[in-house]
Amino acid sequence: MKTTEVSGENQIMEFVESETSRAVAIAGRPHSSQLLTQIEQLPFFKELSMQHLQLLADSAMETRFQPGQWIYRQGDPANRFYMILEGKVIIESEVTERGVIPIRTLGPGDDLAWAWLFPPYYMHFNACAIEPTRAIFFYGTRLREQCEANHELGYQLMKRIAQVVIRNLNATQQRLLECTDTGNLSK
Repeated sequence: MKTTEVSGENQIMEFVESETSRAVAIAGRPHSSQLLTQIEQLPFFKELSMQHLQLLADSAMETRFQPGQWIYRQGDPANRFYMILEGKVIIESEVTERGVIPIRTLGPGDDLAWAWLFPPYYMHFNACAIEPTRAIFFYGTRLREQCEANHELGYQLMKRIAQVVIRNLNATQQRLLECTDTGNLSK
């Protein structure tokens, strides 16, 4: 089965799913031992078993974004997530009658786009590269299937994503308090 994912404003990635549902990029290369090594070294995945790291690598590929390129927009389908290897990404929130509010800037080692794990599977923020950015792309829909089949993997990812959600909620709350105190949302 062939699926298409939009990643950024003008970047479309197509995948072919084999009978084992392993995502392989048509235009790219299947995961390599180098990709597995990169995943293994990320703090987010610290202490995962080799089996779980391999499952992650089977649903991953490297991707790049140019400055000003949207990685995703608020309301987009949440079917992917990223680990930033190089570069910077700004996270923004669209607020009715106020416009776009910058929330936080992410860099190497940070995770991006956690909504792939939670219904209704839509992005809650905007993310835009602010400098050349290299990341590992994970096919979130496939990982949800793996989490259902392997509850230990699901539990391990859920623990990590819950920490991310708490960190993001705290950053958003802090930013909104700053904006309320100063009345300036464009800082």
